[in-house]
Amino acid sequence: MNHSWPNVGHDSLVHAVLEAAAAMQDDLVTAGLKVRAISFDVRRRLQMPDPPNGRFQLYVGTGGPGQLDPRLNDGRSHQSQGIEESISWEAPLFRLFESIVANEHAALLAVCHSFGLLCRWSGAAVPRLRSEKSSGMPLNVLTDEAASHPWFSQFAERLPDHRHFRVVDNRLFDLQLQSVGRAFPVAFESESSDAITMLELARHDAMPRVLGTNHHPEIIDRAHILQILDLKWKHGEVDEKWFEERSHTMHDLFQDENERQSRLTSEYCLLGPLRHHLKRLIAGRT
Repeated sequence: MNHSWPNVGHDSLVHAVLEAAAAMQDDLVTAGLKVRAISFDVRRRLQMPDPPNGRFQLYVGTGGPGQLDPRLNDGRSHQSQGIEESISWEAPLFRLFESIVANEHAALLAVCHSFGLLCRWSGAAVPRLRSEKSSGMPLNVLTDEAASHPWFSQFAERLPDHRHFRVVDNRLFDLQLQSVGRAFPVAFESESSDAITMLELARHDAMPRVLGTNHHPEIIDRAHILQILDLKWKHGEVDEKWFEERSHTMHDLFQDENERQSRLTSEYCLLGPLRHHLKRLIAGRT
């Protein structure tokens, strides 16, 4: 979903998949299998992965720039962030969402822009432009329902007050809750906000099977992220504002207790579900 914009999220998600696969190396060798991460440039090149069919069963959606409705990305307005795009990818993507939710063997972990599209498709929430961009490492809050969720209740138990958790944030849009329906609200921006920041749409046993987050749990390894940022700056891939905003989060905020709390968020909002579904996928191929 990054529309070929400079970002660190895509690289970090691929890195997370590779680390999860490395931890299962013995099982992979025994089964004669390899894990391959394939990237699809959905918005810019109109590439689309096949629906769950035996080849693809685990999907990971990245963040990206612009409005969550491609019709509003005119390349000129503030909310489009310079993006002008076709809407021809939207219907096939929404059909893909439908097929993933309907297939109990498939899983989707959707981050930021992908989460917003999942919200639009499901009708659970609609995008709302913020008066001020949210960035840095704010707190989010788990819902009362999350306290009884078989997976997120474990997350709550490890939080100091069993409710609030630290996130890595970088977004122009809130997702305003509309209708719960088949969705399970996991977290909001705050107790007084209707901006949902985590949503489950399907579950496998105790684990979320289709899960979206409006923050960035893929941003985990501080040293790795700083290295990527420096390379992008040296190669002239990014402007000063883009570089300084992300460097500030990593240098000044992503340290000590903030880093520990953020890693805990990553474990329960991305890494744990990723390992679960990858292990399930490997077991299904043996």
